[in-house]
This record gives sequence, structure tokens and C-alpha cells, in this order.
Amino acid sequence: MREWMRKIMRRRSKRGLNTSESTGKVGQELPTLGPDQVAPLQPSYPEPVASARASESAQAPETINPEAGPPVGRYEEETQPDSVGTPPEEHPSVKTRAPRGYVVLTIGLPGSGKTTWFKRRGVLPLSSDMLRSILFDDITEQRYQGLVFSTLRSLLRARLIAKMPWNYVDATNLSPHERRQWIKMAKSFGYEVHAVFFDVPLEVCLDRNQKRERSVSEDVMRAMAQRLRPPHFKEGFSKITVVRVKAKDAPEA
Repeated sequence: MREWMRKIMRRRSKRGLNTSESTGKVGQELPTLGPDQVAPLQPSYPEPVASARASESAQAPETINPEAGPPVGRYEEETQPDSVGTPPEEHPSVKTRAPRGYVVLTIGLPGSGKTTWFKRRGVLPLSSDMLRSILFDDITEQRYQGLVFSTLRSLLRARLIAKMPWNYVDATNLSPHERRQWIKMAKSFGYEVHAVFFDVPLEVCLDRNQKRERSVSEDVMRAMAQRLRPPHFKEGFSKITVVRVKAKDAPEA
């Protein structure tokens, strides 16, 4: 029995290396062709044109224009009317993919015309003044600014959860830092953010402020004017409307 096993092992050891790609099993080598046998045809498949182009485009470096900036949104201008009862102008709508809704932020100094802008449109915005009246029964209360604006953001969040299409925030929103949280929240819910910038001269705002029932001191107004920064599309706004006064209302140089 042992002698028989040795003979079998000797026979296996004489076999050459396996070069078969089809099975990979030992002993199943590619057959040797005889003198009268013809080698089998090896098919050659040309590379499809589409895939070749795709390969070339995948390897080609992307061309970047360093002067190209971020996508630019819509820009509009308005002029403040003489009367609150004057209806706003109609602008032709641009057909684009509709977002879930809109959040509109006003940007401007006290006395720049934000309240009048809302009244002309019959809009009741989310307002810090409104919250001071509700929370403290005093519209002039300034001691709890953090509480007022955190509550204001919670109200906007509730409206976005409820899928309200149009949402207006009436505040000064002077700097990009102050606007950032509103924009971030709106975009997280898939809403488009618009800015309404009241580009009104400080002297006009000061004059209007003196005639108001609840006025802001001139020192505070001037300090706020130093912080005021116009909105920019790179902040995340998709539309910016600039509201200016008529020439006769502007201060003389």
C-alpha cells in the first residue's frame, strides 16, 4: 500500500506549474496544441467611444476660474413713498425651482422706515418690540436682549416647522454676525433667505427718530450706524432689496 502511494506522488511531482486562468486548480493546465490544431480565436473588444471620453474627462483636471465668485442672487431697488397707503410695486417673478418658503430679514437703523415697509404690505412681522410688549409689558425694556432674541428665534423655528411659506423678521440686523443665525436656521429647513436693506442716510434717521414717540438717543444711533454693514450674497441671501429715500428727503450736502 505504501509503495503504491509513493508511485502516485512521484507522478504528481512530474507535472508542470499550473498556468490555467480559468480554474486555478492544480493539474488543470492549459492544453498543449498539436501540429494540426489551430489556436482558438481571442476576441478583441474595442473600447466604446463614450467610455473612452468619460475616462479622458475623468483624468483631465478641472478648469477653475479664479475670478469667478459665488452664484449671484437677485438685486432690486425701491424708493420710499410719501404715504403708507401707497401699494408696493409689482416685480415680474423669475421662474425657478420653488423653495419650501422664504425668510425675509430687514436691515437698517431705527427710523429708516422698516415699520412703514411692513405696514404698506399688510405684514405682521416677528418683532423684538412686539416681544418686549408681550414679555415685559414695556416696549422700551432693554435689559433682557438675550432672552428677547432667543425667544424670537424660537418663534421663527416654530413657523418653519409648521411650514409657513412667508416669514418676516423685523430687527436692525446690523452686522453679518447678527444675521448669521437667522440665515443658518432658515437654510437648515430648506428656506430661501431675502434681505431688505434700508440704505437711508443717518441724518434722515436721526430726524425721524426725534419725531417718534419712543426715540433712541443720538449717541446710540451713531454707534449703531458705525456697526451697520450692507448685506451681501455671500452671506447666504438669494435676493437683496435696497430701499432708499426720495431725493427731496435726503439731507443736503
